[in-house]
Amino acid sequence: MMSESQVILRKWSGRIRTADEEAYAAYIVKTGLKDYSETPGNLGCQMLMRTLGDGVSEITTLSWWRHMDAIRAFAGPQPERAVYYPEDDRFLLDRLEFVEHHRVIASDVRLGEA
Repeated sequence: MMSESQVILRKWSGRIRTADEEAYAAYIVKTGLKDYSETPGNLGCQMLMRTLGDGVSEITTLSWWRHMDAIRAFAGPQPERAVYYPEDDRFLLDRLEFVEHHRVIASDVRLGEA
C-alpha cells in the first residue's frame, strides 16, 4: 500500500507509428498533459519518446502527484486504469489497460542546467 504522504509517479506508455510522433505529441500536450497540470495536487509532468524500429515508436508520460486522491481527481475512482481521449484510437497501436504508480523515494532532477 502506498503512503498517502509520499510523492507518487504515474507512468503511462503506448506505441504509435513513428510517422505520427509529432502529431501525437502535440495531441498529448493538448489533452493529457493539460489535464495533469489543471488537476490540483499535480506536481508536474514529462513526455518521453523513443523509436523502437520497424516504423514504431513508444511514447511515455510521467506525472508527479502529491497523493493518490489527486490522481483519483484526474483518473477517476480506479486510478490504476489508463485514461484515454477521443483521438487516441487514431494514433495508438494498442491500449494498455493499466498505468504504473511508483513512490518517489529520492530525486535530483536539474533539467534546465547544461
